[in-house]
Amino acid sequence: MKILKYTTILLGLLMTLLTGCNDDFLQRDPQTDITPELFFQNPNDLEIYTNGMYSQLKFSYEDIGSDNIAFYSGNSEADQILIGNVNAANAGGWSKDDWADLRKINFMLERMDQVQGNAEEIKNYEGIARFFRAWFYFGKVQRYSDVPWYSESIEASDEALIYKAKDPRAVVVDSIMADLEYAVENIIVNDDNTRVTRWAALTLLARFALYEGTFRKYHEELSLTGDYERFLKRAVSASEEIMENGGFSIHSTGNGVQDYRELFVGTTLGSNNEMILWANYDRDLGRGNNSHTVFDWQWALSRSLADAYLMKDGTPFTSTPDFDKKSFTQVFDNRDPRMMETIGYPGFVNAGSTEPFRIKPTFGGYNQLKFNPRDAALRQGWDANYTDLPVFRYAEVLLIYAEAKAELGTLAQSDIDKTVNVIRARVNMPALDMNAANAQVDPVQAARYPNVMVANKGALLEIRRERRVEMACEGLRYMDLMRWKAGKLLEDGQEGMYVPALGAFDVTGDGEVDIAILESPDKLGPIAHLTKEEQDALSKYFLIDSDGAEQNFYLSEGTSGFIRFVRDKNITRDFVEPKYYYRPIPQQQLLLNPNLEQTIFWNN
Repeated sequence: MKILKYTTILLGLLMTLLTGCNDDFLQRDPQTDITPELFFQNPNDLEIYTNGMYSQLKFSYEDIGSDNIAFYSGNSEADQILIGNVNAANAGGWSKDDWADLRKINFMLERMDQVQGNAEEIKNYEGIARFFRAWFYFGKVQRYSDVPWYSESIEASDEALIYKAKDPRAVVVDSIMADLEYAVENIIVNDDNTRVTRWAALTLLARFALYEGTFRKYHEELSLTGDYERFLKRAVSASEEIMENGGFSIHSTGNGVQDYRELFVGTTLGSNNEMILWANYDRDLGRGNNSHTVFDWQWALSRSLADAYLMKDGTPFTSTPDFDKKSFTQVFDNRDPRMMETIGYPGFVNAGSTEPFRIKPTFGGYNQLKFNPRDAALRQGWDANYTDLPVFRYAEVLLIYAEAKAELGTLAQSDIDKTVNVIRARVNMPALDMNAANAQVDPVQAARYPNVMVANKGALLEIRRERRVEMACEGLRYMDLMRWKAGKLLEDGQEGMYVPALGAFDVTGDGEVDIAILESPDKLGPIAHLTKEEQDALSKYFLIDSDGAEQNFYLSEGTSGFIRFVRDKNITRDFVEPKYYYRPIPQQQLLLNPNLEQTIFWNN
């Protein structure tokens, strides 16, 4: 990644001067310390300015709030909304800080006519800025649907704009698409994939078009169901252009699942042909991340995700005999290899340790392994992990193409062969046969998404499965549930591993007992047959503590069953449709701007 220290310093000073605001999020104090007219003179100025926008890149190594998470010890908005704790009085998301990135982008864009120099270079940097504006508004549409569209930064004297009403979703979405189309048309192709390229713009365009197309299709409350196909068609054409002309490919060197692992814990993504856009973390650059926190810190993955992985022969795990009675050491047998790269498996030894990790039932047992650095030298502490991270990768493009065609009803086996089956081939999973999937629809998938009504239903459901397992923990799952109108899946508290009975059992796969789950500290009967030495060596967990208080987990059948969490037992989780597909505008902002109307369905 190009690192220009003088650029960072200059841009930091510039941004500090540009973002002074009072309590109204769009007002800003008059600027007297800089002269923007003297700064935006040539393409080099634009490069310096747009370099500061890269802090706005959005990527993730977790799926918090979605059904891929069993237990999260933090305080996610998605969890709080399910128990009725989010309302206009306490909602966030509309402060001056939440709009600051847009102001920085528009500050440059409204001064483009004063820039002199090579027209192609100027359009390139305008395209990059419009890419970031589109991504900014993508997030706003996801939260609020209708939002005010601003194409310029706002002065304190611009009352008409400061007190602007919301624009309809359709207007904002078309503006986002226009920004992305401009970016695609004008960003110069280059080979530095830590920078925004034309291919990155096409990927964001494909992602957004798929999102909007499916959201409109499944959310009849918007009254936009008659205008969804053009978005899905654009998702197909944008993906197809990347597939045919981008020069990317699924990273597959013949090392099977090792190739999959390298996408998330590697240090050489610059040479990885699957990376459309990636973030460079390097000790020498003084840039680190916190990807080690995915493992055994605040969350673990869910039984729902674990069950989604197919058997190695391509059949559903949920169709195998007694699938819901398999112990922790059994559920990983003969499964899609990506499962053991995503979920901590029996015998896994964490970086820096010499002993197999003992799972914790307090988190559900299914620790997230994906993105966890495997080399202790690359994990040196907070903000000191030095593994590169993907922002956009080619596998998502293939899945966008397949899903959009399935939703349009134009999917053919040839489409699956060049998308889903290429992804599966990397880890030696059997190919998906569209006719077989349609002839025998997986009942578990069908029950999970009951509103899917297409001719190739079985194939579409398997594409959704493939997206879930391939892209697990990459921050897309919650968005997927929202656009598919599948929020009801969040109502049931997610489960962890199956526990056959109270007592001691093996979780490391060596045949020796490692942990014990017991009713309470004074009820050791289930492990009484073990020697004192064996008992002392166990990691013990209790459903009830010595004072008789419930701990954070319980078993679904009392003394056996799936791990569940007391917070979900004691508080009802309710996903109110369609209200909870959107977020409320904070009441304070409605008072500051009387022309704003509350988000749809949040008026009472």
